[in-house]
Amino acid sequence: FFSLSLSLQLVPLIGFISVGLGSAVLYLLRLALYSPDVSWDRKNNPEPWNKLSPTDQYKFLAVSTDYKNLKKDRPSF
Repeated sequence: FFSLSLSLQLVPLIGFISVGLGSAVLYLLRLALYSPDVSWDRKNNPEPWNKLSPTDQYKFLAVSTDYKNLKKDRPSF
């Protein structure tokens, strides 16, 4: 009886830890795949941040910036 009661009490703890670890892994995958600072192919694309247009949203959450209406304010290389 004691072990069954203890294991039922651990279910929410295991669930919350699983959700936390899963969201951390998904966020790290998002950073590795979609961040302009990460270059997986240094031979063909050594500087991926130079290929971003002003309308590309690379932040996770843009609260007050509408990226569709931005104009280019930097030189082209």
